[in-house]
Order: sequence, then C-alpha cells, then structure tokens
Amino acid sequence: MVDPDFWNDQQKAQGLINEANGLKDMVGQYHSMVEAHENLEVTFELVKEEGDEELLAELEPELNDLTKQLNNYELQLLLSEEYDKNNAILELHPGAGGTESQDWGSMLLRMYTRWAEKKGFKVETLDYLPGDEAGIKSVTLSIKGHNAYGYLKAEKGVHRLVRISPFDSSGRRHTSFVSCEVMPEFNDEIEIDIRTEDLKIDTYRASGAGGQHINTTDSAVRITHLPTNTVVTCQSERSQIKNREAAMKMLKSKLYQLKIEEQEAQLAEIRGEQKDIGWGSQIRSYVFHPYSMVKDHRTNTEVGNTNSVMDGDLDVFIDAYLRSRIQ
Repeated sequence: MVDPDFWNDQQKAQGLINEANGLKDMVGQYHSMVEAHENLEVTFELVKEEGDEELLAELEPELNDLTKQLNNYELQLLLSEEYDKNNAILELHPGAGGTESQDWGSMLLRMYTRWAEKKGFKVETLDYLPGDEAGIKSVTLSIKGHNAYGYLKAEKGVHRLVRISPFDSSGRRHTSFVSCEVMPEFNDEIEIDIRTEDLKIDTYRASGAGGQHINTTDSAVRITHLPTNTVVTCQSERSQIKNREAAMKMLKSKLYQLKIEEQEAQLAEIRGEQKDIGWGSQIRSYVFHPYSMVKDHRTNTEVGNTNSVMDGDLDVFIDAYLRSRIQ
C-alpha cells in the first residue's frame, strides 16, 4: 500500500485491501481466542483451588462462547477453495404457484438479507422484479464481504415451504418452492472469453424504487449470452453504462458457474451417479404447519425454531453442509 503506484488500478487496490483486512481479522480472532483461553484456564484453576460455585457459574457461559468462536473460526479456515473469499451473487426464482411462491421468495429475500447483516456483509440489490399481488418474481443480490461466496454456496438449490396459506380463504395447507442460485462475483480474477457478437443487449426502464431519473430513463440493462441462452439484468445504478458493467460481471459469474456444473455433471456420469434437478430435489424444507421445523435434507440438520431461521440464523445449516463436504 505504500507503493506510489498502488492506487493506479483502484479496483485491484481495493481487492488487495479487502483481502488484507480479511487476513488481519483472522489473525485478530486467533489472538483474541488465545487470550480468552488463557483467562479461562486461570479461572478454572481458581475454581479448583477455592471451590467457588459462583465463579464456576460464570465459567460455563464463557466456555460455551469460546467453543462457538472456535467452531466458527475452524469453519472459516475450511473455506479454502479458489473463490471462497469472493463476494457472492445470489438469485431467487419462485417456482410455479403464483402469489404463494412469490411470497415465499420475499420471505427468503428477507432471511438472506438478515443473515448477511448479522455477518457484517453489505447487501446491494442488482435486480428486483415484484410479484403481481405480493412477494417477488425474481431478485438478484450482490452480497459483499470476506468469504461471502464460501458461506453462501451452501444455499444453492431448491427451498421448500409448507404452511397454511395467508392467501387462501379456505385455510388450506400449501407447498411452495423457490430456487436459489449462488455464484462468486468476479472482477478480473478469471479469463472467460465473451465475444461481442455472442451478446444481445437490451435497455429498458427500471422498475425498482427510485427517484425521477431512474424511473424516466432506459437505464436498466439486460444482456443475453446467445450460445448458452444465459440472461442477466441489472437496474441498480442510475447510469446505463454502470448497469452494463455490473451486468457483464454477473454474466462472467454465471458462465463460470455453468462451466463448473458441466465439470460436475461429467464427473457424476463417470461415477455413475443419477441426480434429479427437478422441484423434488429440494435441499431444505421449512415446515410451518402442522408442526414447526426446518430440515436440511443433505445433512439431516434440523431446527425447531422456524422464526430464528427466518430471521437469518442459518449458520447451523451452512456449518453442517460445509463440514460434510470435507469428510
């Protein structure tokens, strides 16, 4: 950073600063846990010597807190794949079911926003298409923070909701589905050949909330990659040029994800695996009726407090999934 040429490429400089901050945070957490451990050892020796019940009662919650910190730290160290440290692009797409599924999409949007805020991550809405009566038809978020993609890759898949519908006057139980797509956000880390002649670029009027400018100019951008029929849209910026730049980053991320999925499919074929990618292959079920439970079908992790999960307490599922991948 003291190099006089450091800021010549601001994007690269900011990336290095973010990486350095992430590493500093890891080292800081380590020293903090070492200090906490030493303090606990001293307290434990006092408890043994004096048999102080009050001191023992203070020791237990502090030990539990350190255990939680250590588990979280260990998980961060496990996020060592090439792009785990990157920001994430998260997309939600409701399945068939109209208002029911669209409302479920908005509930998941709130859940992921709450989770990101608790992590200290920054959330930016790149594209938002509201539902006809309630909820969303689709939404694309940029979630910025160290290891954002590493954590959120655990959420990729179909999420299933079972509840008594607030939109059904007969009070019947409904099942809704929303697919969650997660990709690493790239700047110049990867080389993906995108030919200009393979792109179809459309501009249109932004539909999201905004001031007079955003609602009266064709600032929103939609890019279609014709060979793969991959579509990305961005309307978060006032400038059409900035929306186009952001959309190109999203396209690069989607094409990278397609490449990874093709490789995984080839490996699965070699191994003779059969993978159903239909709506029946949900990764997690959220049951609000006739009982309350959220269950991850990949790890069999269950949580009875559905309210806490919908408020963004997802780490138990993310932790279990990421640990299962390295066993």
